[in-house]
Amino acid sequence: MSGRPDVTVVVAVYNTMPYLTECLNSLVGQTIGLDRLEIVAVDDGSTDDSGAELDRFAARYPGTVKVIHQANSGGPAAPSNRALEVATGRFVYFIGSDDHLGEEALERMVAYADEHGSDVVIGKMVGTNGRYVHQKLYKKNDPDVSLYRSSLPFTLANTKLFRRELVEKHGLRFPEDLPVGSDQPFTIEACVRARKISVLSDYTFYYAVKRGDSSNITYRADHLSRLRCTAAIMKHAASLVEAGPDRDALFERHFTWELAKLIQGDFPALDAVTRQQVCEGIAALADEYLTDALRDSLDVKRRVRICLAQAGAVDELVRAITEEAEHGAPPFHLEDGRAFAMYPGFRDEALGLPDRVYELVGEAVPGRLAQGTELVEAAWDQSGDDLALVLTARIGVLGDTGSLTVRLAKGAMPKSADKPGARRLPADHELPAAEGEFARTTAEDGRATVVRARIPVRAVKAKLGVRVYVDVAGSTYEIPVRTGGRPLPLARRWRQAVPYRVSANQNPKGRLVITTAPLWEIEPGAGKRLRHMLSRLKRKVTR
Repeated sequence: MSGRPDVTVVVAVYNTMPYLTECLNSLVGQTIGLDRLEIVAVDDGSTDDSGAELDRFAARYPGTVKVIHQANSGGPAAPSNRALEVATGRFVYFIGSDDHLGEEALERMVAYADEHGSDVVIGKMVGTNGRYVHQKLYKKNDPDVSLYRSSLPFTLANTKLFRRELVEKHGLRFPEDLPVGSDQPFTIEACVRARKISVLSDYTFYYAVKRGDSSNITYRADHLSRLRCTAAIMKHAASLVEAGPDRDALFERHFTWELAKLIQGDFPALDAVTRQQVCEGIAALADEYLTDALRDSLDVKRRVRICLAQAGAVDELVRAITEEAEHGAPPFHLEDGRAFAMYPGFRDEALGLPDRVYELVGEAVPGRLAQGTELVEAAWDQSGDDLALVLTARIGVLGDTGSLTVRLAKGAMPKSADKPGARRLPADHELPAAEGEFARTTAEDGRATVVRARIPVRAVKAKLGVRVYVDVAGSTYEIPVRTGGRPLPLARRWRQAVPYRVSANQNPKGRLVITTAPLWEIEPGAGKRLRHMLSRLKRKVTR
């Protein structure tokens, strides 16, 4: 290498074979060229073949790859700091030693930084082997994004291009006492102090790998360790960003991600002392940083769990988690145009949590409504030529259910709604015509409204979905009725001007569909063609 490299790539390494080989190959194969590249790899006391593999690459690329061996420090912070001490590039880039880059990644990022004067450049990341990577930030290229008015707070890994002048000017380093999330304080402070932050989304720059044994350090930390690290990260961020909307925008990530993950499915299995300590730690952070505006920005599930922890309601929190795991999302209580999720603690005077904690606040909930809607039974009811479907269904809403109806709708639901199983209708929607009779009662378990509907079936050739329509928190939802594997009535034939056949079926998505069709159809000209065929057949037989 001659002269100063454009970019130094820092690789902190601990026992990542065989992934390390692909990582290093992706670096030395970068289109930016070896003369513009410096790789500083720090072996943090590996006990596998990682150290030897680093030495092999250093011998093969002596002007590019520098290797430092040191005793194990327990995390990536110390080796990353060590690499920064010897880095010489105009920019510095960090990569996990089990991950790899697209071959044009560094060239593209450096060029973009030079073009736009960027201090931080974020290239699109994707996950492999089932590793989750938040994607909302990567909708388009953007030379100037805000830390507070974008999805950047949900993308705080250090796997970015940083101008090294910025790093050294502010003495940015990784806290070595955090086993988890040590890259966040570095990234947050760099983004707070950067003149310009840019995003590149038109190329896959970074492939984040989930190891087959899930041995990435993030997956190994226990609840209390993660809680301590999150508290330290938030304290550092609070020292950089004063209280207000900007800090709320940043901390929304920590309440919806790191803290919410501490009180999910595995929380009830913790011992009682650990559960109490986790709730106390969350309460301290909520008391300090959870403003009303930030609380209301959370989805209702996370908001309720965070607020139960903050209130010290450990038993109610355990119930909220276990009941949702066993029975699905709780029903919604409708009242005066508002909707409340009936999690444990709702209007419990002993807890005193405000209704707002349980309220849907600008949140769409199609998946939860679909999850709580299911067929109980169905049958045909025929009087003369009048045929009707009589069904009973459970709907996951309670209270003011005056808008709730069951109707037959033509056509499949839009594909965009298939995944959650329901959809929120646009403001200018038109419902199918209201027909039939309806009766509503509260289910015996108090968790749903039971609707009994008698809906006439018309003599038309059609496939009709059985749909529920209900107003929730100012929006109208269309919800398919799931059969839940319940027996459906047998196909029925009934006579109008032309005999018809009607059947109730379960479609591939498990939803109830009614199909009607005439028993026979005579197309125009079909009779003449049939007579001609019979005449030809008769002549052939008599020859």
